Amino acid sequence: MLGSTLDVPDYLHRFQAELDRLNRDDVRLWADLLFAAWQQEKFVYIFGNGGSGTTASHMSEDLGKSTLRESDLRDESKKRLKVLSLTDNLGWIMAVGNDVGYDQIFQQQLMNYGQAGDLVIAISGSGNSPNVLGAVDWANRHGLVTFGLTGYSGGKLKTIQQHGLHVPLDDMGMVESIHLAVFHWVLNDVFARINRTGRHE
Repeated sequence: MLGSTLDVPDYLHRFQAELDRLNRDDVRLWADLLFAAWQQEKFVYIFGNGGSGTTASHMSEDLGKSTLRESDLRDESKKRLKVLSLTDNLGWIMAVGNDVGYDQIFQQQLMNYGQAGDLVIAISGSGNSPNVLGAVDWANRHGLVTFGLTGYSGGKLKTIQQHGLHVPLDDMGMVESIHLAVFHWVLNDVFARINRTGRHE
C-alpha cells in the first residue's frame, strides 16, 4: 500500500505520475464504445468484485443519470443510455453463488440479459477474478463487446478482453482510484457528445 510509505505530497505526486503513464487512446476508446452503445441503443453491463464492485455501481449510476441534462431527466422522449451494474442484484447474486457457484454470479446475469453488440465493462485490479473472467469469456463467445479495467500485470483479463485500460501498478487502492478518476472524464465526454456541448458541438 503506497499510502503506508508515502506522505500526502509524495502520494499525490505518484498518483499524477501514474495518470501520466496511461494510454490516452484507450481512454478515448472507452468513451467511444459507450457513445456507440448509446447511438445503437445497446445495453452496457458493468461488474467487478469488492471495491471494483462499488465502482461498477458508481459508474452505472453516473452513466444512467449524468449523461442527461438535468432539464431532460423528466423528458420521457429523451433517448437514454441503457446501463446496468451486475453487482447490484444482491438476491440473484446470493442465489447463484449458493446454488451454482460464485464464479457464475456475473455470467448467469449476462446469459439472461446479454445480446450481440452489447457492451461489457469488466473491472478487476488483478485481472484474475474467476467470476469476471467467466463473464467476459461468455460475452466474447456471444458477440458482445468487452472492455476491461485492470491493474498489476493485467492478469488473464488483459489477454482475453477485446479492449481495455490497463494501470500497470501493484497497488490496488491507487489502481481503483485511477479507474474511477479517469471514468469521470469518460462520463463528461459521453455527456458532451450526447448533448452536443463543448468541443463536440
